[in-house]
Amino acid sequence: MSYDAIIKNGRWFDGAGGRSEIRNLGLRDGRVAAVSATALDEAGCARVVDAAGKWVIPGMVDIHTHYDVEVLLSPGLKESVRHGVTSILLGSCSLSTIHVGPADAGDLFGRVEAIPRKFVVAALEGGESWTSAREYIAALESLPLGPNVAAFIGHSDLRAAEMGLDRATRKDVKPSPVELAAMEAMLAEALDAGFVGMSSQQLRFDRLDGEVCRSRTLPSTYATNRERRRLNAILRRRGRALQAGPDASRPHSIMVMALSSLGVFRKPLKTSLLSAADFKSIPGIALLFPVVARVINSLGGNFRWQHLPVPFEVYSDGIGLVVFEEFGSGAAALDLSNRLEQQRALMSDEGYRRRFRKDYGKKYGPRVWHRDFFDAEIVECPDASVLGKTFGQVGVDRGGVHPVDVFLDLVVEHGDKVRWRTTISNHRPEVLNKFAADPGVQMGFSDAGAHLRNMAFYNFGLRLLRRVHDAELAGTPFMTVEQAVHRLTGELADWYSLDAGHLREGDRADVVVLDPAHLDAALDSYAEAVVPEYENLSRMVNRNDEAVTAVFIGGEYVFGEGAEAEVLGNRRTGSFLRAGR
Repeated sequence: MSYDAIIKNGRWFDGAGGRSEIRNLGLRDGRVAAVSATALDEAGCARVVDAAGKWVIPGMVDIHTHYDVEVLLSPGLKESVRHGVTSILLGSCSLSTIHVGPADAGDLFGRVEAIPRKFVVAALEGGESWTSAREYIAALESLPLGPNVAAFIGHSDLRAAEMGLDRATRKDVKPSPVELAAMEAMLAEALDAGFVGMSSQQLRFDRLDGEVCRSRTLPSTYATNRERRRLNAILRRRGRALQAGPDASRPHSIMVMALSSLGVFRKPLKTSLLSAADFKSIPGIALLFPVVARVINSLGGNFRWQHLPVPFEVYSDGIGLVVFEEFGSGAAALDLSNRLEQQRALMSDEGYRRRFRKDYGKKYGPRVWHRDFFDAEIVECPDASVLGKTFGQVGVDRGGVHPVDVFLDLVVEHGDKVRWRTTISNHRPEVLNKFAADPGVQMGFSDAGAHLRNMAFYNFGLRLLRRVHDAELAGTPFMTVEQAVHRLTGELADWYSLDAGHLREGDRADVVVLDPAHLDAALDSYAEAVVPEYENLSRMVNRNDEAVTAVFIGGEYVFGEGAEAEVLGNRRTGSFLRAGR
């Protein structure tokens, strides 16, 4: 029988960690029909890709994205596909668009995920046609999906939809028995429809946009222990996953969420927590993540940390960066981000500056940002004399001006035209290597679709493969390439019970051909790519199209020379992946 496509002579990885071999793959009817050591019959085959000298791997799985809005407007999701990602999970960090209306969704996503609120509202006003999880799936399947899509349902979505956003974000309001039962019913319906689980969030510096509830924390942060236990019990019974973000300012919340995975006299709860990272602010904590996972899993839990396997480098336009939410003076400025003149007046006030300097000087306690303006490089500014310098260096040049005052002076004068960058975590390769090889850590947390001007990490998988390949070539391996591919593909798909991530006969024909010779420094290159659906807002990305030379989804050639314009985003190639099937 003829094949729809043949990929020949490539180094084939099965996604299960098996030994890689030179093989020829035949694709037919959306599946892998043949994996052969001998040449396949090319008669009648419409597309033959010669992968000699290249790797042929399963499409990568991205377990942490915020594409919930973009998928409605540009369902090809090209920025992920071009980097070898063929399956993505929506609904992270307690945020989804299953039940909330457009205005509330704008408040939920706008400030936390740095997706301008007006685009969130407009996308749902123009596209929300569903009232249930099943209808949501049907709506997605009617779109020309590029990659496969799976989803969490968000705890904040459930709360806001049932209680109303105002009541759901008040400390003195608890859901009534009827409201809690309704949330349980919505969760059960989503799991029955095939959702992978529920996402929740307790992090206190994730705040709401809009006017009605502006600057309150996300609805899920107001949930009682009883509410969380009731919802978690449904996940346990169904064998589905809880993705959760503990409150980093309260270490005991990390342990409570981690320990919830334990079974003992009940089923273990699949729990994936945000996030294992090598924070500059608290370097010693990196030692604890693997230990916590090892202990909980040895006691019968099913626990994983999510981890971004690349340096967490972020950019900011002025003060528009979420890390400022973690201390009072920073949050006060962001509260006024929709009132720029008031914000500028606040940042000019000496009393405010004293508070900011005091917050900046607190070097101890749980926090994400290292708060060091000597480690924050200015990359764009109308004042050319400061370019390439840190705020701290500029202060020294100006006769010993405090770096906080330098930062605020420049933002007051130039606003968001002051663009700067810093690396918050994951700066030590030896620590990243330990995380990458640890079975209690999942490769993920890309944030694709969010933080358009700050940074999301669409090519994190390629950068991990580069690090593994480089170590192998240097004779200092910390894991095999086969293991690395497994960690980015089959391991994730299996844990979330999804039909993806493998490349054996009968498996879904989601295939990536990549050139290991171009797993190089170009993967770190900064690029700007406009998003037409967001009024040509410029998205910052890392991009190197020479690394990935071909992508197939559902057996169709969607990325590579001549492929993108013909298929991706114009015809549905991806499917909604239902957990357990």
